[in-house]
Amino acid sequence: MAERLTKSAARNIFYGGSIFFLVAFVVLTIQSHLYIKNTSTDEATLTEAVARGKHVWERHACINCHTLLGEGAYFAPELGNVWVRYGGREDPAGARAALKAWIRAQPLGVEGRRQMPQFNLTEQELDDLIDFLEWTSRIDTQGWPPNVAG
Repeated sequence: MAERLTKSAARNIFYGGSIFFLVAFVVLTIQSHLYIKNTSTDEATLTEAVARGKHVWERHACINCHTLLGEGAYFAPELGNVWVRYGGREDPAGARAALKAWIRAQPLGVEGRRQMPQFNLTEQELDDLIDFLEWTSRIDTQGWPPNVAG
């Protein structure tokens, strides 16, 4: 006795599978949203300065060269952990001063190296941008990037 897949059985498998995976997608989407909102994001320290820093980041299209938490271009270093690389956890004032000095010193003019343009940021814009980068360093990225080298 040969068993065959009938049209109605195939239709039921299609609809059942579609509904199952739609429900799984919706549940995983809700779980991801709740994780990002409640666990991953440091909402308590999300200040106006951080928001202004994100606007500086966007206005100067930093993502066209840099990555932030893995998103963006790979021409220049990852900046999601730049605060940590500059020692911001141990010495916040020193890290802030070093980042300001580095941004102000651009372009370095080293032959054969990629050059960051001079954006002539004001003191307020520098502070806001660094606040934004400090805030991004506190996001729980579950181990991304895999090293602190950027």
